Amino acid sequence: METSRGLFTGTTDGNELVVIEGHEEPKPVRNIDGQLCEICGDRVGLTVDGDLFVACEECGFPVCRPCYEYERREGTQVCPQCQTRYKRIKGSPRVEGDEDEDDVDDIEQEFRMLQGKISHGDDDENAKSPLDAAKVNEERPISSHGLGESGSARWDEKDKDWKLNQGNLWPETDASVDPEKAMRDEARQPLSRKVAIPSGRLSPYRMMVVARLIITVLFILYRISHPVPEAIGLWLISVSCEIWLALSWMLDQLPKWFPTDRETYLDRLSIRYEPEDKPNLLFPLDVFVTTVDPIKEPPLLTANTVLSILAMDYPADRIACYVSDDGASMLTFEALQETAEFARKWVPFCKKHSIEPRAPEKYFSEKIDFLKDKVQPTYVKERRTMKREYEEFKVRINSLVARFTRVPVDGWTMKDGTPWPGNNTRDHPGMIQVLLAQSGGPESDGAGNELPRLVYVSREKRPGFQHHSRAGALNALLRVSAVLSNAPFVLNLDCNHYVNNSKAVREAMCFFMDQQTGKSICFVQFPIRFDSLDSHDRYANRNTVLFDIKLRCEDGIQGPTYVGSACIFRRKALYGCDPPKVSKRPKMVGCDCCPCFGARKKPQVHSKHDRNGDDASITGADEDKQELMSHMNFENKFGKSAIFVNSTLDEQGGIPSSSNLAALLKEAIHVMSSSYEDRTPWGKEVGWDYGSTASDTLTSFKMHCRGWRSIYCMPKRCPFRGTAPINLSDRLNQVLRWSVGSMEIVFSRHCPILYGLRVGRLKGLQRVSYISSTVYPFSSIPLLVYCLLPAVCLLTGKFITPSISTFASLLFIGLFISIFATGILELRWSGVTLEEWWRTEQFWVISSVSAHLFAIVQGFMKALTKADMSFIIMTKAPDDGEFRELYAFRWTSLLVPPTTIIIINLIGIVAGMTDAINSGEHSWGLLLGKLFFSFWVIVHLYPFFKGLMGRQNRTPTLVIIWSVLLASIFSLVWVRIDPFVLKTKGPDIMQCGISC
Repeated sequence: METSRGLFTGTTDGNELVVIEGHEEPKPVRNIDGQLCEICGDRVGLTVDGDLFVACEECGFPVCRPCYEYERREGTQVCPQCQTRYKRIKGSPRVEGDEDEDDVDDIEQEFRMLQGKISHGDDDENAKSPLDAAKVNEERPISSHGLGESGSARWDEKDKDWKLNQGNLWPETDASVDPEKAMRDEARQPLSRKVAIPSGRLSPYRMMVVARLIITVLFILYRISHPVPEAIGLWLISVSCEIWLALSWMLDQLPKWFPTDRETYLDRLSIRYEPEDKPNLLFPLDVFVTTVDPIKEPPLLTANTVLSILAMDYPADRIACYVSDDGASMLTFEALQETAEFARKWVPFCKKHSIEPRAPEKYFSEKIDFLKDKVQPTYVKERRTMKREYEEFKVRINSLVARFTRVPVDGWTMKDGTPWPGNNTRDHPGMIQVLLAQSGGPESDGAGNELPRLVYVSREKRPGFQHHSRAGALNALLRVSAVLSNAPFVLNLDCNHYVNNSKAVREAMCFFMDQQTGKSICFVQFPIRFDSLDSHDRYANRNTVLFDIKLRCEDGIQGPTYVGSACIFRRKALYGCDPPKVSKRPKMVGCDCCPCFGARKKPQVHSKHDRNGDDASITGADEDKQELMSHMNFENKFGKSAIFVNSTLDEQGGIPSSSNLAALLKEAIHVMSSSYEDRTPWGKEVGWDYGSTASDTLTSFKMHCRGWRSIYCMPKRCPFRGTAPINLSDRLNQVLRWSVGSMEIVFSRHCPILYGLRVGRLKGLQRVSYISSTVYPFSSIPLLVYCLLPAVCLLTGKFITPSISTFASLLFIGLFISIFATGILELRWSGVTLEEWWRTEQFWVISSVSAHLFAIVQGFMKALTKADMSFIIMTKAPDDGEFRELYAFRWTSLLVPPTTIIIINLIGIVAGMTDAINSGEHSWGLLLGKLFFSFWVIVHLYPFFKGLMGRQNRTPTLVIIWSVLLASIFSLVWVRIDPFVLKTKGPDIMQCGISC
């Protein structure tokens, strides 16, 4: 028994100790009245006594009773905030570990109170109180009071009834006795919940961020108050750069204050929406796959993505896959035909044996124990057969690629002799073909296995029309899919991103199909992991800081940003609709009487015709006119297609069963024509946005401004994987495209600094996150200056700081320690490795002095000239050799600035050390500070330097000539002009000693 709880006293007839509970003063708990549960979002609720329910008495972290009982029964049994073990609360079932607590069971206490009355009788005037009786007779069994076995049985029945009446929503149920009831109880629980990051990891990180902010402010104040008179210009530029970089860090750091994780329960989703012997209630899903160039995006890569989609663990009649061929390539079309044939064998094999992953190339190349958890004796034989079938499939695809390397003079012709409609890729009609499930429903392979629908789509392209690259292709797919299947949710994937977790769609449905918050979710974003990267990830292609830190932090505010792929959208949100509003009670008006205090509904005002019973205020003609105007408004918004407009009004999705497939295909050709979007808000208020090359960021930003929220889902098994450009030139061009898109947003009317302020539906920290995601290229200017400053100091013999005092030394040391400590603690709660963080820091410097710098120039040029930027397709082919593509070198002007910086710093190091040797030992102390900053620049640019040299030191002569020329000119001119040193006329007093 714990001696720290309550007041102890002895009994009147013995030396037994009795605890007088409730004497101890309650611990202070924060006020949670009216708050919502931090896990599921429901109200906290009340206890069985009518008091406010408090799960943790230590910190008062708001948790409702269902989440509290679930955490005690199946979770860690500790508070998410203070990590204190949950204690049993009255009305809750016991769990393992409760026997160690010195509490009094509310059920047993009720029995003992009644036992005391029975044992003492009513004739005892000095009878003890029920509480005393319960305490004193604590060890006496019920049978000793004369109840017997029949009385014990009656008390057991009352015990069960009492538990249910006390508000125990999920009573203890023996699944072997009543499995259906246990299943129903499980289905009533939430489909997902928030999992708070342990405070032991998050609190030190927040404290260090605050400490770093304070040290940074003190450092900037010290730099401003201590100028360098002999190099005032150099000091002024360095202080300006430091202030800008500090503000940039604050913009990046503020949205990271509330990181969060989520947990889903797929078994509850199946119990609730997939009942046995009843129709499946899961929402249908349309999947969009986009491809353009079959040379840079090999057909085998696209085929693996399509096969992984068709084999997902989801009802076949609720999946439709649409492949957009924006290059109108006959190679892609025939490769998809081969893919459809192979899918008839691959999809049943995957679902029969529950294999992961379901992309055949990845599955057969993984060096794992493929027999693990496999119990069917036919698995080994079927796997060998399927591997042989896939190898034959690869040979057929490779033969197609080889046949299409040379284009005939007259263009390509199809098997029946018809000329291929897409021979002219810039002027061709729209094309569509249903490759699987032509009848509209799921297709069977002959053995009873259903196959999802697969559709090939190539939108019309005509000269003189804007086609808007990838965003235009996705909007065309959005309209085509609405006509043919009209699923309420759509998943978009790049052709090189395959499904690695077959249950990924079910994970998203745990959020969309939630009864409380599901209707306000616009999209669910998944992380993407990448294959075929070198072990050191030289150019930070994994983007772990983005996927494991930034998006998780945004999920704690209003939701993550859309990253362009691996995202499931609500179709209604893509149509530009607002989220459903929360129903409010009708406003009450006063009635001028004191007792009611205005609690009376506002009376309805009726016209004279209404009082006379005349309903002719709105005639039939007026109703027809209103209906016609409404239809015209929909046509102005969505385009002139009656079938498509009608599909937008159906929130549940689906098409009428009486629809004719031929008529639907004809309408699908119409809605993807080049002129369909003319004089409509497509690309502005409807669909993927055309206002920027970074259409993904702009699309999610406008959704959040309308009031929608998004979800970031990170299952234990990565949901999607793909390939990334590991070549230095391609990587820099990819970053350049993203940066140019950010600049286009900044210079447009959608600038996140001002856009949406009047509506007020975008949360403040979410706006800060979008500002940080768009203005980051501007940090390249101060960073470029800071990379050149060490070389300038070494060449001129000056420094950006005066002689350092003891306080300044402590300030510099504290700043560097806080920078590293913040990074380490951030890695601790996020799970990112130190090497991944360091590679991200290195590539941030590399991209800032190259791609970001060029993006600012291109953004200004586009803002002035209104010219459209070209969309560059990156090479997405998997690496055949061992990182052969890593060492391939392609010329680009982005390589010149970083190479120039490296050469200038090397020249500065040589010049500085030469000057120190000639000046004597007294100059070595100042030289070390300059060399430290110069080496800091070179270490950050080392991956670039290594990639520039290549495997066999083959650097293009043009890069070397330009870089050496620029570095030499810069160094010579700088030494000759020396602009940051004050010029004086006349003799130097310190040298001649003349007092004049």
